[in-house]
Amino acid sequence: MTLAQRAMERLEVWPDLSAGPAGCGAGRALRSAHSEIVHFHSDREVDLHLTLPAIQRFGRGLWETTAVRLVPGSRWVTLHLGCEADVDLLMSLVSVALKAHQGGPPADVSAHWAACNFRRVTVLPRAEAG
Repeated sequence: MTLAQRAMERLEVWPDLSAGPAGCGAGRALRSAHSEIVHFHSDREVDLHLTLPAIQRFGRGLWETTAVRLVPGSRWVTLHLGCEADVDLLMSLVSVALKAHQGGPPADVSAHWAACNFRRVTVLPRAEAG
């Protein structure tokens, strides 16, 4: 079982999330009552809809995390699941995303801003420790 499959299994049982196809057309999604929260694009790549305020609140910490890739101006972050710690990080960030979306979608959401980072981020594999 891949890390993404394990993460999806863990998140599918959360009462605030329901599964379905990703709105971007690539992979599976988990959504809240207000928004798509997570897109599982591959065995290792996940896009998470954090919102700009949440991304700004975590700021430097997200930029410095090797598992996270950010696209300037995007409300989504891309996570590369390379180890169990990355799955744990995803679980924590999904919790943050759910809280960020509790009030419903921001008034200024457009199709451009609602799009995830699929094919906008290139994640290179980590060097193997040796």
